[in-house]
Amino acid sequence: MDKNELILNLQRDGILKTKKIIDAFIKIDRSKFIRPGNFEYTYQDEPLHIGYGQTISQPRTVAFMLEKLQPDIGDKVLDVGSGSGWTTALLASIIGEAGYCLGIEILPDLVKFGVMNLKKFSLPNARIIQAGVDFLGYPLEGPYNKILVSASSLDIPQELSSQLAISGVMIIPVRNSIIKIKRLDANKFTTEEYYGFSFVPLIRPKR
Repeated sequence: MDKNELILNLQRDGILKTKKIIDAFIKIDRSKFIRPGNFEYTYQDEPLHIGYGQTISQPRTVAFMLEKLQPDIGDKVLDVGSGSGWTTALLASIIGEAGYCLGIEILPDLVKFGVMNLKKFSLPNARIIQAGVDFLGYPLEGPYNKILVSASSLDIPQELSSQLAISGVMIIPVRNSIIKIKRLDANKFTTEEYYGFSFVPLIRPKR
């Protein structure tokens, strides 16, 4: 399977729908974020190991999450668990140069891997940094219009919800579901749940 076939399959299955997200999948080639031993599987619709017990997510799952998140031009976005950098690059492509995407990753070697991969594209509106060890997310640059989390939590972390701007949206895996959270005001949130997913565990700060 090649890139075009993968994208067409996701469109036919109703997973990829929005033009700006489809365009990002075309532009931000998954092959640039794969470890050498997995090149032959680049366009298979499955997660691939990137080392340290982590994966680059299945394209179908990434497309589903981005469609639910609906990043907009000019958004400020936080990408939690940026891993290989693929989701950070996709988000940065979607929101355009008027927006800003910050990827955070707790594993130092994956920070280096993600930064190296971002450099393969012209994405001045994106960067990846080391995640803090004593807090979740990156409140110093918040609030964020959108937050994407690519690892599974046991619950909805209040630390991340509090970093959403009013009307902001977060997509986060919780156990075996994907949860969409929208912040209505300072203290009110809505949630939608989508069942049947599997992710690596979210590494929480040690206090």
